[in-house]
Amino acid sequence: MSVLPKNFLWGGAVAANQLEGAWDKDGKGESVPDHCTVGSATEPKRLTAVIEPGTRYPSHEAIDFYSHYEEDIALFAEMGFKVFRTSINWARIFPTGMEEEPNEKGLEFYDRVFDTCLRHGIEPLVTISHYELPWALAEKYNGWEGRELIGYFMKYCRTIFERYRDKVRYWLTFNEINMGTQPFGAILSLGTVRGFSGYVTEVPDKPQERFQALHHQLVASAMAVRYAHEHFPRFRMGNMSMFALSYPRTCSPEDALACQKSMRTVNWYCSDVQVRGEYPAFAESLWKDLGVSIKTEPGDEEILREGTVDFYTFSYYMSSCVTTDPALGAGADGSPAGTKNPYLSSSDWGWQIDPKGLRYALNEIYDRYRIPLMVVENGLGAYDRKEADGSINDDYRIDYLRSHIEQMKCAVEDGVDLMGYTPWGCIDLVSASTGEMAKRYGFIYVEKYDDGTGDLSRKRKKSFGWYKKVIATNGEDLA
Repeated sequence: MSVLPKNFLWGGAVAANQLEGAWDKDGKGESVPDHCTVGSATEPKRLTAVIEPGTRYPSHEAIDFYSHYEEDIALFAEMGFKVFRTSINWARIFPTGMEEEPNEKGLEFYDRVFDTCLRHGIEPLVTISHYELPWALAEKYNGWEGRELIGYFMKYCRTIFERYRDKVRYWLTFNEINMGTQPFGAILSLGTVRGFSGYVTEVPDKPQERFQALHHQLVASAMAVRYAHEHFPRFRMGNMSMFALSYPRTCSPEDALACQKSMRTVNWYCSDVQVRGEYPAFAESLWKDLGVSIKTEPGDEEILREGTVDFYTFSYYMSSCVTTDPALGAGADGSPAGTKNPYLSSSDWGWQIDPKGLRYALNEIYDRYRIPLMVVENGLGAYDRKEADGSINDDYRIDYLRSHIEQMKCAVEDGVDLMGYTPWGCIDLVSASTGEMAKRYGFIYVEKYDDGTGDLSRKRKKSFGWYKKVIATNGEDLA
């Protein structure tokens, strides 16, 4: 008998901007990812203020899920998916974000996607905003720094909630909302692009701008959850956080305190608001340290209190260590910094592989919040090689996923209420971090390469059959 519940939601996860393509078809407007160029493991992607002729923008075609969705969803169904996590591209519904009426062609596309899922017995799990801010809102208001975006976001939410009320039950408000607590999260997570054009890894840090924008997102998230609870009782509303697990690099008390501060800032700051309905006790100290003064409006506290989520979801890929010792990897100015864990191996992109860290994370989150949890991103980005016979023998991916599923099961035995698992990039897609196709995650290989070539044909990898067996046995047969 499986330790996982009988109704466990097995599936996979993607994001619209990373697989749909059709960036300018059927009335879709430009989004922030549409201004991001291709990158690589060694060359970061760039954000450009204008679309440069002759430059590769991977989201423009991606893997053309826009044309292949029926074929792809049929493959997901063949694996036995119970749930498919995807997102709606805001700029496909409201091209600039500021229109009074939605784009009907965009709404019809997601009707077709959700109808196809339901015909195959797959439940859609929809992220409302997954790094897909309309470019016009980023330009005019500097993204979420402008409080005006709350109103535009709510118009968008009311539109899609009403349209898909009978097709979508599970919703997540913002993807990895806590990315906004970090300098590198400003562009994709917050859309604060004003005055910037260049490498995304070199965004100048503006803490006041980031945390003000993040406050607006948190208010918008709570407003959407409250509205859904009031008008659509069947909906289940969740958050989505990037869980950045940290360990003290040494047993030094300084490292322990630095690690605690990192965990508070990255993992608990946003989640406490979304789950508990208020900023955590350490928020004011954090703001003071960063020189931040949050401007709020009357009623914000009530909105946050009334807009708490029904379940908690998160991404988990790796862990890191924190130290204050410059000899072990602290920042040049003596500030704490992430450093490698000598007990762990790493992926080709330097992401340290830590399956037991997932069990640790699940226990920490559930102890803190006591609401159902779901792992909605987890996976191994790797260079997949096609054999002479065309097969893709991705045993390394199977090993990675097996070890993480084993630790999820341990966490359930520890007492965690875990409702589902959707590995990231269940079909190969554009990497959000580097903008490349070479960093592949999927169970399904897509014939598409970083130079733009490839016929977009789909092929099952070895992991496809393995995951099908895992789902069929509810996680019992991991061999």
